[in-house]
Amino acid sequence: MLDQKKVFETLAKHGITFFTGVPDSYLNGFCNYALANCGNRNVIAANEGNAVGIAAGHYFASKEIPLVYMQNSGMGNTINPLASLVEKRVYAVPMLLLIGWRGQGDTEPKHPQHHLQGEITPGLLDVMHIPYTVLEDSIDQFQAAVEKAAAYCAESRQPYALIAPKGVMAASEKANDVDTVYPMSREEAIEVILDHLPADTIYAATTGRATRELYFLRERRGESKENDFLNVGSMGHASSVALGIALEKPERRVAVLDGDSAAIMHMGAMTMVSKLDAPNFMHIVLNNGAHESVGGQPSAGYQLDFTAIAQGCGYATVGHAVTTKEELADALKTLSATPKASFIDCRIHKGLRGKLPPLDFDHRTAIDALIDNLNR
Repeated sequence: MLDQKKVFETLAKHGITFFTGVPDSYLNGFCNYALANCGNRNVIAANEGNAVGIAAGHYFASKEIPLVYMQNSGMGNTINPLASLVEKRVYAVPMLLLIGWRGQGDTEPKHPQHHLQGEITPGLLDVMHIPYTVLEDSIDQFQAAVEKAAAYCAESRQPYALIAPKGVMAASEKANDVDTVYPMSREEAIEVILDHLPADTIYAATTGRATRELYFLRERRGESKENDFLNVGSMGHASSVALGIALEKPERRVAVLDGDSAAIMHMGAMTMVSKLDAPNFMHIVLNNGAHESVGGQPSAGYQLDFTAIAQGCGYATVGHAVTTKEELADALKTLSATPKASFIDCRIHKGLRGKLPPLDFDHRTAIDALIDNLNR
């Protein structure tokens, strides 16, 4: 991994001192250094398009080149603002894009959700006419790349991308940062949910730790996985997939095991229940106030009143967040009897009980089992 102190010194030398984006495991060295050292000059955004907008506003107000960081899976969220806000024939906004390159070559053999995105990452930049440099684990190469990028941004008032392959901006191991803010872990909360909802409940687990913990809890409990949708990619869309299932199968309980960062990323999806009849749909946010699967950087999860937001969107709630196993069990019982879609903000602490192995399963086999289950 590059020496991050030197990385930030290089950026500052070229006037790049404002950072915004969505944390990525391939960038966790960069993201954690920014978190520790940049204060309010580092803004963790709701999604990558949000970050591009924030960066544009920063440029308008300061004439300084900002840096937007993201995993390549989030590039899709940036395409609209890059093409219709930042583009030279519109408002001509220079910015540096730092992109973690998941799925490059054969670096993700057990994560097919990254394969196509990894393959098309340079091509997406080419299509948008954004020049780029693929970084190496060399501070000399990084310094030369930033010098070139900053000169291009200043001269053209357009973006330039730095693509970071595995190991360039991240340590090989992520810390398991366990806190005690709330008594329940995510694994404990999921187990309470499994214990208190009907056995045939369909579960949609969000990207990251929730998918892994549901998968391994099923194994530990000796239960079938045919009721489970593991949203291993497409962060923020698990609740939309679950809502689509719930609308088609009103006789089945459908529960989303969402994350706070994922729910925030596409929060507009929560408004759908205001105009749809889906009383079998239960949306549970496992809220640890962090982007845990990519390094534990803070989200806005603990600052938000998810319950009030959900009520405003048309969900039934118990009127407050739940923080204990007993409160969660009571909320599940109460909301299972309501005649409308329901929502629970389940406050949990950060960290894992132990180190979980990576998910290694056949995605087509898993989804076909769920499809067969839903269409019997």
